[in-house]
Amino acid sequence: MKNKKWLYITIAVVLLLLAAAAGYKFFAQTEVPAAAVEVTEVEKRNLRSTVSATGTIRPMDSVEVSSKVTARIQKVLVKENDVVSAGQTVALLEGKDYEAKRDQAAYKLNNAYSRYKRMLYLYETGAVSQQDLDDATMEYNTAQSTLDQTESDLNEMVILAPIDGVVVGEPKSAGTMAVQGNSNPTVIMTIADLSKKQILAKVDETDIGAVKIGQTATFTVDSYTDRTFKAKVSSIAQTDITNSWNTRSVNSTSNSSSVIYYYVVLDVDDEDGVLLPAMTARVEINTAERNNVLTVPISALKSDTDGSYVMLSLPDGNSEKRYVVTGVYSDEYVEILEGLSEGDKVIKSFKTSSEGGGGRMPPHVKM
Repeated sequence: MKNKKWLYITIAVVLLLLAAAAGYKFFAQTEVPAAAVEVTEVEKRNLRSTVSATGTIRPMDSVEVSSKVTARIQKVLVKENDVVSAGQTVALLEGKDYEAKRDQAAYKLNNAYSRYKRMLYLYETGAVSQQDLDDATMEYNTAQSTLDQTESDLNEMVILAPIDGVVVGEPKSAGTMAVQGNSNPTVIMTIADLSKKQILAKVDETDIGAVKIGQTATFTVDSYTDRTFKAKVSSIAQTDITNSWNTRSVNSTSNSSSVIYYYVVLDVDDEDGVLLPAMTARVEINTAERNNVLTVPISALKSDTDGSYVMLSLPDGNSEKRYVVTGVYSDEYVEILEGLSEGDKVIKSFKTSSEGGGGRMPPHVKM
């Protein structure tokens, strides 16, 4: 029995060895798809680097017309889309209350003037003191100031256009109470100069360093998909749109991972006046242009702790790691300032034989 047991064990071991040998032979004879390389030449071309941003079209000059006094609107003399000139009367306020205040102030001024004249006569005759004359003088001056203020308020019943432009949006209707105030006054109407427009664009912090005043740009709007408009950078904000760096600002954010944007203003070329306020503009700012420069695809460029490099494909089928100095980037290509010559071949990417590589193994790499 003992001998039979060892016989069975020996047979099992032999079968396992035979199976392992057969498996090794099978996999050794099976062709493993090898990696191939895609090679491209270093060529000269024109490059243009851009920064993309989205913004809103707005008038360069616009004014929210409000009242300096609180009064009910008596009449609105213009309507939406009307063209107005600076100094033109555009609305009237009800002034009965202010007329009454003016009349009352004028009455008090007359009384104060009469008292002042009387005190001056008595002072000159020695009947009253200097203090009595000073009191009468102050009363007269105060009454004069009150009258001046009421007349000024009464003049505010006439609302004038502050600039040349167009009434944008529907003005407030007659009967509305126009409330004065510095923080939240009633806006009777908005007048904008639509002959000059701007784009208020938001630029990501990773791109803002490339944007400079005077750079040209192109943009499109959804209303005119077949047209491209021109613009020029006129100003760049010195703080992000939320003032996140200022912990005392009410607009600051506590979310340090949020994206930081900066406002960039671009003056718009709209000679035919087809662009309207609040349209969304998709902007491409031209940050750099290079003509007839050496380039390689961005996909061929790699980097390590020593800098940027490409894998140079050599005539003998091998490859070599070549460090380069880069310049302007476009969407697909990068300018090569040093390290390569026109006609050099660089490895763009590796691919498997199933992608058309022909089963060729990657070339030997020289470091």
